[in-house]
Amino acid sequence: MKIVVCIKHVPDLQSERRLEDGRLVRGEEDVLNELDENAVEAAVSLAEESDGEVVVLTMGPEDSEDGVRRALQMGADSGVVVADDSLAGADVVTTARVLAAAIERIGGADLVITGMASLDAMTSMLPGALAAALGRPALTLAHSLEVADGVVTIARTVGTIREELRAPLPALVSVTDQANEPRYPNFAAMRAAKKKPVEFWDGEDLGLELEAGPGVAVVDTQERPAREAGTIVTDSGRAGAELAAWLVDNKLIPTA
Repeated sequence: MKIVVCIKHVPDLQSERRLEDGRLVRGEEDVLNELDENAVEAAVSLAEESDGEVVVLTMGPEDSEDGVRRALQMGADSGVVVADDSLAGADVVTTARVLAAAIERIGGADLVITGMASLDAMTSMLPGALAAALGRPALTLAHSLEVADGVVTIARTVGTIREELRAPLPALVSVTDQANEPRYPNFAAMRAAKKKPVEFWDGEDLGLELEAGPGVAVVDTQERPAREAGTIVTDSGRAGAELAAWLVDNKLIPTA
């Protein structure tokens, strides 16, 4: 079984992130998207059970290779980085189209696995968009999955409802951070990852016309203002009245 895991190299949540020209600055303290580690673990575990192959795929700047190498340390077999200057600021539709073309060039996949979201944007839109671009079923937000007899089965929780979904391969699955506990690579795995192949492709390699750019443009961006100190009210019997007055003054409740 061939499994392709789509990952993203994102700015570290603990670092000082900033915007330039409406785009998040990348290349400074970037890391493998934490939620994608669960996708890598799910893929490697399935491959170990079925003697399968795991290919890690990402789209981004060339230094996205660092995220791919991390996935290789976790047990993936090879990696692909799609790097093209014309893809800077790409929206989810463009990203899905590029990743779908890359998966076709890889030779297809019995199963595509993604994380539930990327921690830089948190839209959770890519899994569905990629499944549509590939023309295959999407089973999303899985907290467990298994593959048997050419069928993938997942379990997920929606509110208070637990659902079990299944689809024939080839299919796409996105997993949550409840799906597993990602392994921490040991020193031997880190050394072995350095010898695993990583290829770099651009739009021309994929046969795509990318000059048109993304279909969504950022009109304006502003940094979130610093949080101001709140007002502390000591309850001497009038705290309720003072709170009500504050809500009225700030037009947070109707006065009539």
